[in-house]
This record gives sequence, C-alpha cells and structure tokens, in this order.
Amino acid sequence: MNQVGMHWEDFAVGDVFESSARTIAEADIVNFAGVSGDFNPLHTDEEYARSLGFESRLAHGTLVLSVATGLIARMGLLEGTAIAFLELTWRFVGPVLSGDTVKVHLRVTELRPTKRDDRAVMIRDVDVVNQRGDVVQNGSQTLLIKRRPTDDST
Repeated sequence: MNQVGMHWEDFAVGDVFESSARTIAEADIVNFAGVSGDFNPLHTDEEYARSLGFESRLAHGTLVLSVATGLIARMGLLEGTAIAFLELTWRFVGPVLSGDTVKVHLRVTELRPTKRDDRAVMIRDVDVVNQRGDVVQNGSQTLLIKRRPTDDST
C-alpha cells in the first residue's frame, strides 16, 4: 500500500500526535555500540554503571533519539511529503535502560511558508517518554515539508 503523508496545509499549530511504543532491548544497546563505535563503559559495563548510581547500563542517548525518529516515521505523518530535516535542538533528560519502553509525544509549534510555493517549514516539539510517563528526552525539530499541489490551470 502506498501511503501518502500530510502536507503543510493539513497541519495546525497545536496539533498533537502520539506514537506507538517500543521497548529498548539489550540487543539494541549492543548493536548500537557496534554500529556507532561508542563503547563507553556506561553502556557496556554493568558494574561501572552501577558504581555511578544507575540500576544498570544505560542505552546510548543517540540510540533513543534514533528510536524516537523511527517511531515518528512509523506514524506516517510525513510519508512522501518530508523534504528535509533542517534543525534539531535536543536534551537528554533522564536515563533509558534495557527493558524500558518509550513512545513519542509530538506537538506542532510553528508553521511558516517559504519563498517557494511547493514547500514550507514545520517546527514541532517532541517529548520521548518512558513507561512511567517520565520525559527522558525532548527537543525541537524543524522540517521542510511539501505543500499541497495547486491547480495552476484555473
């Protein structure tokens, strides 16, 4: 099935969306360490993480950010209508451990046209929350998205 996402005109400032949830698995942490090359002992050494007061090793912050990006993509809001990811402002607020389940709360905060009639800018605030409802990451994402095609024949 070919899904078509929403265009700039379909959004309104204040629109709120929530993703499905995803559990961060031990394999995610191990695989992300391998892919990223980040073998910091906070992510790879259980005893080291506990010596710093954590329950266990932590998921990489950028792993959780990547999962959040995937959860947003799975919503299909911009399937085929996203042009570019322009800016990211992000905070890592709390730890995410193996076995934690996260989901995304997204709110449209700004919509503005560009000089080109076929595209516009959307800014959205994003909260990544765990299974207890605690915000573990949050920030702002700026995207360039398609505008609804106009009929120039009239």
